[in-house]
Amino acid sequence: MKPRAIKTTIVRAVALITAVAIIIVLYPIGERNINAAVKQRRIERLNAAIENIYTTDYQQMADETLSSKREAAEATLDEPFVTDNPYGTNTTSLYVYFTTETATSVSYTVHAEGYPDFSATANQGEDFSTTHEFVVLGLIPKADNTITFTLRDENGATVASKTINHQGPSLLGEEEVRLEQPMEPSSPATQTVGNGLYAILGNDSDDQDFMYYYDVNGVVRGEVPVKFYRSHRLLFHDDLMWFSASTHTMVGMNRLGKLEKILDLGDQFILHHDYALDAQGDIVLLATDLTRSDHAVQDQVIKLDTESGKVTQLLDLGTMFADYKALTDHSGIDESDSGAKSRWDWIHCNTIQLLDDGSALLSARETSTIIKIANIETNPELQYMIGESSVWNNTSYQSSFLTKLGDFSDTGGQHSITFSTDDSLGEGQYYLTLFDNGFGYAMTRPDYDWTTVSGISTSQNPKDENSRSHLRKYLVDERAGTYSEVNSFDVPYSPYVSSVQEIGDNLNLVDSGMQGLFGIYDNAGNLQAQYSMKLASSYIYRVYLYDFQGFYFA
Repeated sequence: MKPRAIKTTIVRAVALITAVAIIIVLYPIGERNINAAVKQRRIERLNAAIENIYTTDYQQMADETLSSKREAAEATLDEPFVTDNPYGTNTTSLYVYFTTETATSVSYTVHAEGYPDFSATANQGEDFSTTHEFVVLGLIPKADNTITFTLRDENGATVASKTINHQGPSLLGEEEVRLEQPMEPSSPATQTVGNGLYAILGNDSDDQDFMYYYDVNGVVRGEVPVKFYRSHRLLFHDDLMWFSASTHTMVGMNRLGKLEKILDLGDQFILHHDYALDAQGDIVLLATDLTRSDHAVQDQVIKLDTESGKVTQLLDLGTMFADYKALTDHSGIDESDSGAKSRWDWIHCNTIQLLDDGSALLSARETSTIIKIANIETNPELQYMIGESSVWNNTSYQSSFLTKLGDFSDTGGQHSITFSTDDSLGEGQYYLTLFDNGFGYAMTRPDYDWTTVSGISTSQNPKDENSRSHLRKYLVDERAGTYSEVNSFDVPYSPYVSSVQEIGDNLNLVDSGMQGLFGIYDNAGNLQAQYSMKLASSYIYRVYLYDFQGFYFA
């Protein structure tokens, strides 16, 4: 979680691509038993190379180089043109291009000795085409991969096939090729996940940061380097996949791995923890305003115009909740900037969800509160709050809390709140699923006694035997002004970070970040699969499942 000084000198594009290729081949991070000074120099060179990848000059020249090589190749099914990771954005991806006389779809299977096969139908731009251009995911690093392409016509009949062998590139990071699995996936988990991929978002490193893709068997199928910090989630719009590559950088990547959009937030704001797409395809982000004289952090909502790159401030929570902010101690850090001093982290928003009516739901960790804001992009107004209202004693905001129906604990430092609905619900009703950390602490509210709140732990030790986190699902009824709990179960304790995601009618993906564990649970809390990932430093921030249909896969 450390910004690095961004290099401003970019050498000529051809030399740049050559230098990056040399670094990637000659300087993988995975070698451990080397001199510390040599390793540090290598890491610095890799950091610089990856920062260069996130430039328009690099992406343009990579595109031109790829086109030149492709046009010089025979590029038939018998001799397909293939090349590793042409845009530098997914280490083990394989670009494939060939033409055929008959329009077909293309599916592929990646086989490597000692690993489960990985199969998918490639997204080649059209369901059936005579020009086949796509990316193969799933190569096993440093292994001999056998890749079989199967071509089918519109009737589903197989018309041709081709098998090639290809050596998988070395990973740039130190992540496991196959995760430890305390519990292998059950049949329901395997069927639900299919060939979807778990995106590991934020196994933050002191060396180099990545986003990783793992399959249902815990095998690495992609490694996406980012400049620093982390990606917080993936957003899909107009054939692009959007994600954060640093605290300043949002990018839109196409299905082949090219960065079509590279947008900088500018000097005033930096990203903090989450973002969402609005109805116009722009991105609404949680942010910190770096220009504030009071050094308040993680209390802003901004919008990034994905066409122009313009940044607009939408909401200052410090203004909306001025009375509460005045009650808090001027203390805290900025988790987006490890070098920052004397920050005022008084509310710490960690999730944003945009609703169709123009409102937004925010998760505020420091107050253990869920906040609904109406008209987030036009005229923001507090609509209501959910949580332990006593945190807000002696303020005017207590009347904004919905009424809790039932006997259940409110959340402690919740993360990853997710809005959903279905046809059975009435007007003004919806569900909220969230990771309840079950941890009570606020650096800026030393006066508040969390031990008085039922079901809340004050232990910062994720291995504490007496502490549990929880998946919780609420039914919110805006018309009645109430919320109730419709499901909950215990999960491994993580006082900070973590995520949940409903991935089926009876299956939930849960990341207990500080333990490096993520798993699939049924609605009764029975474990259906579990994976353990070696922590680069302190935790895995989030894990979400994506099917990548219409992007990598058809």
